[in-house]
Amino acid sequence: MDQEMMDKIKQHKQEGKVIRRIVAWVTIIVVALVLFIGIFGTIYVKSALQPVDPDSEEQIAVEIPLGSGISTISKILEEHGIIKDARIFKYYAKFKNQSNFQAGNYTMTPSMTLDEILESLKTGKVYRKPVMVIPVPEGLTLEQIGKIVEKHTKYTQEQFMERVNSKEFIDYVMATYPELVTDEILNENIRYPLEGYLFPATYSFYEEDVSLDDIILPMIEKTNNVINEYKALLAEKEMSVHTLLTFASLLEEEATAKTDRETIASVFYNRLEIGMPLQTDPSVLYALGGHKERVLYEDLEVQNPYNTYVNPGLPPGPIANAGVVSIEAALNPTDTEYLYFLADQDGNNHFAKTYEEHLQNKKLYINNKQ
Repeated sequence: MDQEMMDKIKQHKQEGKVIRRIVAWVTIIVVALVLFIGIFGTIYVKSALQPVDPDSEEQIAVEIPLGSGISTISKILEEHGIIKDARIFKYYAKFKNQSNFQAGNYTMTPSMTLDEILESLKTGKVYRKPVMVIPVPEGLTLEQIGKIVEKHTKYTQEQFMERVNSKEFIDYVMATYPELVTDEILNENIRYPLEGYLFPATYSFYEEDVSLDDIILPMIEKTNNVINEYKALLAEKEMSVHTLLTFASLLEEEATAKTDRETIASVFYNRLEIGMPLQTDPSVLYALGGHKERVLYEDLEVQNPYNTYVNPGLPPGPIANAGVVSIEAALNPTDTEYLYFLADQDGNNHFAKTYEEHLQNKKLYINNKQ
């Protein structure tokens, strides 16, 4: 009996060892499984929060029906390949407390981030964070714009200038925008045919590898879109686009922070009407091909088609790019009898009808300040 008891005890101990081993293995497997699920889940969620394809340029049409909730929108976006997982997107939107999405037709791309998609759905517009931004201020020449392009892209100023002045590119632009870019830019006295035709604005680009044409053409297209707003007024005044851009460029270069461009425009128009040279210093600087702190008397005599001291009328073409304010001033000058103006050191303009009045202004606001 004692032996039988001993055998049972021994058997129970062996069974206990087996059970403990099984429990240990099950525990290890469960822990490993939990860790695997956790790690895999983390990797999956992290992946689902990233763009489907950061390098994709594919444009995909997506329609969001009226009354769609976040669940419906998420499914639509997943079906179109804009997001990786509808559930993750839905939870992400809720976590970000985003709602009130706009129905409509969108053109989206798999490279958009979730935040860009949410912003698009909220505003009703496709929003993407640009890869590259090129700011082009008012009053710049092509060479100066080329410097900005060189700063923000892989292209040099020399490459920019070579392309923007190439016959192939100019012919393409003239064919694409025939009402904007006419034969007037081919005048033999013009330094750069497309000077003044690249509109001042901030240009955003969404791909890393952008061609020079893709950088330059939007600037010309912007000019075309702006000028189209004034087609009726140009026809009424019988003024060509080239003349407008040339006139506006003079105003842009003469402008100061506090200038009255409409009144300066009236001075130029009054001078043109009586055949009096415009005598604007910026045209001299452009003729000289560079910037100087002070224009000297000897500079005023330089023989160059752009020098408005020695040549009557407007220069052969724009001397810089002009913004909307200068364009509108060129089209809507104030009605004055002024023939002269000067700017003091504070940027205030002083106008005069006669040369004697102009000399008095110079004495009061320039000589006395020196």
